[in-house]
Amino acid sequence: MSTNVVPFSEALRVRTRRSHGVSAGHGFMHDLVEGRCDVADYATLLGQYAFVYDALECAADRMADHPVAAPFVTSRLTRMPGIRADLEYLVGPDWDELLTPLPATTAYVRRLNEVAATWPGGFVAHHYTRYLGDLTGGHAIGRLLADQFGFETNGVLLWIFDQVADPAAFTDTYRFELDAAPWSDDERERVIAEVELAYRLDAGLLAAVDGMRLPSVLADPA
Repeated sequence: MSTNVVPFSEALRVRTRRSHGVSAGHGFMHDLVEGRCDVADYATLLGQYAFVYDALECAADRMADHPVAAPFVTSRLTRMPGIRADLEYLVGPDWDELLTPLPATTAYVRRLNEVAATWPGGFVAHHYTRYLGDLTGGHAIGRLLADQFGFETNGVLLWIFDQVADPAAFTDTYRFELDAAPWSDDERERVIAEVELAYRLDAGLLAAVDGMRLPSVLADPA
């Protein structure tokens, strides 16, 4: 009698689906893709994400030689050059001097600094949450924003993965690496829990950005 074993990548996807829905379906992102945000709102989001991706990509530098984390580290996913270029285009060359992290962003970055640069499973959990989500949904988001705001590539470079020729194949390989990671059952549970936390932290960041929008923007026109 054979027993079907669910691959870890599938268990991770299924068990964190609800958490992902909370983050991805948050009011701010919904309004952004539906055209109810202005460029300033979008720039605010990018400014907060600059802190998050900077922390995560610094962690990637530290994890690049770790045997468990190394298979997930690749410059093809690096987002900070695009974010910097987007913010320079949207805000100006002094954008980094104008940025201040919101408390929710600080909490997100603090967690990244606590676990992503020191615990391989924690690094992979946050890496998976950010990059695989960006890769699978980012192209559509970037296209929508380009249409709304009249951008070509400047302004939406965060969402353009020009070094990933085949996102579907890349995602399949990524999931294979998740399944191949030498984690015990307990460690896999820890990784799943960290992914759920990462989604909650992202939802908190989005809520904080949403709270900065002008009341007139949020008002129901009806």
